[in-house]
Amino acid sequence: MAKIFARERRKIEQGEKKPRFRVVAATGDIKFFAEHIRKRELEAIAKEIGADIVYLPTDPAGTGGGKTA
Repeated sequence: MAKIFARERRKIEQGEKKPRFRVVAATGDIKFFAEHIRKRELEAIAKEIGADIVYLPTDPAGTGGGKTA
């Protein structure tokens, strides 16, 4: 079964009317043509192709994920 890995975007404001998720990776024969996607769209695509969505954790403080010396 195919899987779609997505996470919430980091630079998005509360109430902003822009797509909130970013597809990070996908398994199987899946191609995405949009950088950012709405949750409803992501779920509709997954349902149609029979894929599972894996929501990756985000860093709420925005302090992690950078390079260390």
